Amino acid sequence: MKMWIVLVLTALAAGASAQGCSCSTMKWATCDDNPCTCYVLVGDQTKQTLDCSTLIPKCFLMKAEMYRAKKNLDTRTIGGKPVETAFVDNDGIYDPECENNGKFKAKQCNNTEECWCVNSAGVRRTDKGDKDLKCEKLVETYWVRLQLTHKKMDSPVDGSKMKMAIADAIHKRYGNFNKDMVDKVEYDADSRMIVVDVKKPKGERKSDLSDMAYYMEKDVKVLPLFKNQEKFEPMVDGKRLEMENILVYYVDEEAPTFTMTHLTGGIIAVIVVVVLAVVLGLLLLFFIRRRQSQRYNKAQQREMDPM
Repeated sequence: MKMWIVLVLTALAAGASAQGCSCSTMKWATCDDNPCTCYVLVGDQTKQTLDCSTLIPKCFLMKAEMYRAKKNLDTRTIGGKPVETAFVDNDGIYDPECENNGKFKAKQCNNTEECWCVNSAGVRRTDKGDKDLKCEKLVETYWVRLQLTHKKMDSPVDGSKMKMAIADAIHKRYGNFNKDMVDKVEYDADSRMIVVDVKKPKGERKSDLSDMAYYMEKDVKVLPLFKNQEKFEPMVDGKRLEMENILVYYVDEEAPTFTMTHLTGGIIAVIVVVVLAVVLGLLLLFFIRRRQSQRYNKAQQREMDPM
C-alpha cells in the first residue's frame, strides 16, 4: 500500500514538473523534463537548444522561421534615418549561419554561391559577392532607431510622458532590458509617430540590441514570439498604446560599405533622370542669364547713341 502511494505521488510530481517545463520566450519551443531542457527545430532532425531565461538570439529565431516556412508550418510572417550611415533590412529573412552562442557569422551565403557580410543584427552591410568574399569580423550594431506608429486614440496622449512609458514597456517586455539604453524618444501627435533611439556604448558586447528589436518587430507586425501572446503596448496615463507600424534603422560601429554596383535598374533609372533634370535646369538657367545679359548690353548701347 505504501509503495502504491509513493508511486502515485511520484507520478503526480512528475506531471506537475512537466507542466512547469516550458519556454516563455519562444512559442515554438519543445521542452523535455528531467531535467527541463527546451529546443526548437532549425532543420530536419536538427534541434537548437534554447536558454529560455532570456530572449532567444535573433540568428536562432531566423533559422527556426526559415525551417517552419519550408515545412509549411505557421510563421505569420508578413522618422527617417538617425544618421546618414543608418540602414534598414531590405533583404528580409534568410537561413543564416550561427555561432554556437547564437551570434551571426560575419559571412552569410544562404546556402547559395552568393555571399555577403552582415552586422551583429544579421543585416547585410556590404554588396553581395561570391564565395571568396572576405568578412574579417562581425561589426557590432550599437544603435537602433525604432520608428513606431500607434493607432488612433479617443483622447490626446501626453507626449511629455512618452519616454518613461516606452522605457518601462521595453524593460518589462524584453527580458529586463536596460531602460537606460533608451536614449531619446520623440513624439508627433498629429502623425501618431513615436521615434525611439536605443543606444549602448561603443565596444559594449553584453547587450544585444538586435534581439530586442526583432522581438518588437514581431510584436507589432505579426504575432509575438513569446509564449504569452500579449503585445508591446506601452501605457501612458492609463492609456494603452496599440502599435500598428514599425521600421527599424541600424547604426553600426563602422559605416557599411555599399556601392552603386548592385543597385536595381529602377533605382539607377531614377538617379539618371534626376541627374539629367539637374543638368538641363543648369543649362536652361545659363541660357536665360546669357540672353538677359545680351539685352542689357544692347539697351546700354542704344542709350549711349545720342551722346
